[in-house]
Amino acid sequence: MKKVFIYKRFERIWHWGQAVLILLLALTGFNMRFSWFRVFDFHTSVQLHIAFALALLILVAFAIFWHFTTGEWKQYIPTRSFLVAMIRFYVLGIFRHEPHPVKKTLLSKLNPLQRLAYLSFKLLLFPILGTTGLLYLLFHHWPSLGLTWLDLGWVAQIHVFAAYLLLTFMFGHIYLTTTGRTPTSNIKAMITGWEEIEDD
Repeated sequence: MKKVFIYKRFERIWHWGQAVLILLLALTGFNMRFSWFRVFDFHTSVQLHIAFALALLILVAFAIFWHFTTGEWKQYIPTRSFLVAMIRFYVLGIFRHEPHPVKKTLLSKLNPLQRLAYLSFKLLLFPILGTTGLLYLLFHHWPSLGLTWLDLGWVAQIHVFAAYLLLTFMFGHIYLTTTGRTPTSNIKAMITGWEEIEDD
């Protein structure tokens, strides 16, 4: 085993900042949606939800710029190579303590399933959440924007459904971080930037 500096500073800041903002958006979203869940009053929840969403948009804009200027966007290019092996590993192999079919390297940090999951999040889930959230926020301006054909109920339901998908993704992500060499090794790597990988 050898220690390799895999996760750069901005990558770690972006990762943890995004995680915190998503959790805060979930907290304020639940607060607005469910009467039994009250941390803030409704008006405060709305204002905080908008502020956290704006902060996330700014963070994502910086992250997109960083990905393209550093070439890190290539980490998300989908591949079918080892895809079946990864599915088999997560369904069976991980419980049999089989070796991971894909080794992490500086040039290939994500396995094929991670690539698909993160690309789906970035190209589908996040745009759906952002668009429906913005539409919801601009509801009173729909007539002047020519959007009277939209239904507020549907926009809200799509936004909430996408939010649940995002939370499902996050919980799956948190679980899978515990399946590394040790239960905390992946989390430690995303804090320090250093990861232990096999010499070959």
